[in-house]
Amino acid sequence: MLAQFQPQPFSRQYRLTKTDEFSSVFGFRRALRGKNFLLHYGESRPAGTSASHARLGVVIGKKFLRGAVGRNCLKRIARETFRLARSRLPARDLVLRLSVKMQKPKRQVRLEIAAEIRQLLAKIQEKRP
Repeated sequence: MLAQFQPQPFSRQYRLTKTDEFSSVFGFRRALRGKNFLLHYGESRPAGTSASHARLGVVIGKKFLRGAVGRNCLKRIARETFRLARSRLPARDLVLRLSVKMQKPKRQVRLEIAAEIRQLLAKIQEKRP
């Protein structure tokens, strides 16, 4: 018998949704550089605040990846990688931004992208206050 599928969505409480939230992270001017991405991060929030978990925003500009299918694919990879690492991350707002031009990602490239995002998130994990 097949195991029951348990969906684990990327719920709204773990997302940056408003322009002000993105601006505050970019305004803090802290970032980690990877091969293809920049991971911007904001100040740590105190544990007692209403949002005591990490939140993610993803920016994939048309300038760097022309096709919508490719942009959406990268966003899905980023969100899933974040979802799997979320419990180990400090309570910070994060923005993942594509910083180099690329073509629509093939299977091998998708695996490399997921590995790069995992490495950036691991570095953030090490920067706990």
